[in-house]
Amino acid sequence: MPERLAIARSEFILGGQKSGKSRRAESLAAAWLAQGAAHRAVLIATARPMDAEMRARIARHQRERAERVPGLAMIEAPHDVAAAIAGAGGAETLRIVDCLTLWLTQQLMPLMRMEGSESNEAPARSQSAQTAMFLEAIERCPGPLVLVGNEIGLGVIPLGREVRAFVDALGQLNQQVAAACERVTLMVAGLPLTVKGVA
Repeated sequence: MPERLAIARSEFILGGQKSGKSRRAESLAAAWLAQGAAHRAVLIATARPMDAEMRARIARHQRERAERVPGLAMIEAPHDVAAAIAGAGGAETLRIVDCLTLWLTQQLMPLMRMEGSESNEAPARSQSAQTAMFLEAIERCPGPLVLVGNEIGLGVIPLGREVRAFVDALGQLNQQVAAACERVTLMVAGLPLTVKGVA
């Protein structure tokens, strides 16, 4: 029986690696689906299979997710997350975007190449334009929206300039998303801590 969870209009789930972020998002989707036969849930996945290890990781996540939340559909949107949110359905559809950190990485590093690819696929719009469209999509989303992202700014300051710039950019994105969402949840060792909104 799915856990009884209150569904916010929009929830931003933050945490470190393996902190339980995706599991909470899946629990919210299961709770939403259990509320009525007309309810739908869609995962908007931002990961790209860059190499063999990433392909295996994605496949494992897909298998495990299918077992935990059988009714959760999936679409891939490594770049245009705003369009994916808008096109995923109406008020009956809960959307999960997992995860914003990978999405930002792909905006800031457009020259990343998929293994075996002959060309570099760059996003059609700048990162700032994509972020603006994404924030607008949060505001306009007709159904519940669950966003998953990493909190990576709690460790030591990185030595490299590019890594410091990425940590700064992610921190700024996280602040903008947190301001736009009704609820913000920090995951620590599998436990949700409500940072903003009602638990």
